[in-house]
Amino acid sequence: MNALRRISKKVLNKPGMVGKPVKDFTLPSTGGQAFSLSDARGTKLVLYFYPKDNTPGCTAEGADFRDRYKEFKKAGCEIYGISRDSLKSHESFKSKMKFPFDLLADAEERVCNQFGVIKQKSMYGRKVRGIERSTFVLDRDGVLAREWRGVKVPGHVEEVLNFVKAL
Repeated sequence: MNALRRISKKVLNKPGMVGKPVKDFTLPSTGGQAFSLSDARGTKLVLYFYPKDNTPGCTAEGADFRDRYKEFKKAGCEIYGISRDSLKSHESFKSKMKFPFDLLADAEERVCNQFGVIKQKSMYGRKVRGIERSTFVLDRDGVLAREWRGVKVPGHVEEVLNFVKAL
């Protein structure tokens, strides 16, 4: 277990990846498809990592992306939400919230670890391991153009949209 903790700490303290190509990955996606990063080349992407379906902050963040989705599309950008929840949970959350974009299931935390978003957090005084709310914008070539970590929901989507429009 101690070896696992040492490895996890190394992965969690990932240096900034801005300006570097993002390694290809494939995850199960809502809508019965798999999403592969390599298939999205030629399109700007927003990948937003969130802790859990149907929780207040995650619902608000998803709703903000939903409400500005047409503006992201007009800017040549697609949006994907990623969490550790199951595909079944994602399908229900997407339907309930009427998200026009897909949610990706990373139950094995491979992509979460790739982006270094798994952190030790405190919940009700207890230490828990979970996703730190984070957003990443990739350019049309799959290069990480910008990252936001430890995101606070109010005003965040507006900031991301402004960046995408300028990219």
